[in-house]
Amino acid sequence: MELVTVRHQGGTRVGRVEGDRIVLVEATSLKDLLAEPGGLQRASSDDSGPDIERSSADLAPIVPKPDKVLCVGVNYADHIAEMGRTPPDYPTYFSKFARALVGANDDLVLPPPDVSTNIDWECELALVIGRPIRNASPQEALDAIAGFCALNDVSVRDWQTRTSQFVAGKTFEGLTPVGPTLVTRDAIGDGRGLRLSTKVNGEVKQDSNTDHLVFGPVDIVTDLSRIMTLDPGDIIATGTPGGVGVARDPQEFLKPGDHVEVEVEGIGRLSNNCR
Repeated sequence: MELVTVRHQGGTRVGRVEGDRIVLVEATSLKDLLAEPGGLQRASSDDSGPDIERSSADLAPIVPKPDKVLCVGVNYADHIAEMGRTPPDYPTYFSKFARALVGANDDLVLPPPDVSTNIDWECELALVIGRPIRNASPQEALDAIAGFCALNDVSVRDWQTRTSQFVAGKTFEGLTPVGPTLVTRDAIGDGRGLRLSTKVNGEVKQDSNTDHLVFGPVDIVTDLSRIMTLDPGDIIATGTPGGVGVARDPQEFLKPGDHVEVEVEGIGRLSNNCR
């Protein structure tokens, strides 16, 4: 099943993708739907709402106001190599906040040039938690994943590296597209074996596969659940492969007028203009 969150009549509605149509279900928040016992099952058969054309839908972030947006850095072997890092023994975590998130086709409003011009792309597979979980076994961690989406961890590199703690460069407001759909786990598996890529102005910049993750989705959820309770609607981004702009020679960064696309196999494409 594929679910989306659309902007509709001044608010948001959850919708189920049916071919070129979206059937709106009786839920305004995917977070609330996932927290509801049997919510996903209800959404799979709820035909009570209107339907809209998929091509004209105004997509919001897949979870507009998650309680947590957790991210994993240095988690692909090729990205570790291009950045000159040592493979980690444990996942490297950082956080984003809800105002960083935008929809799959929203514009990316870059910071003013006097703030930064070092804006980089990072295609990622993200997962959404479907049930509360704490101190999980690997099987419990897998069962807690509601599904997967795409995320572009647009990074403001000079702010990321100005101290040893790089959250400042990772949560600039309005720079993290997430979506376009949530593909439920029964339709896509455990997140392994998926091709993911980035194009800027039509040119391929990243092209990899989630098989190259150092720590896979189940590893990450299991580990994070030792630290905190993960809640329905929490978003976890699993890391980016090689090909980022900061590692190129010469370095490349996004600028106004650029068009950036992130695609994850079986999930869909984020397509965003920079201004």
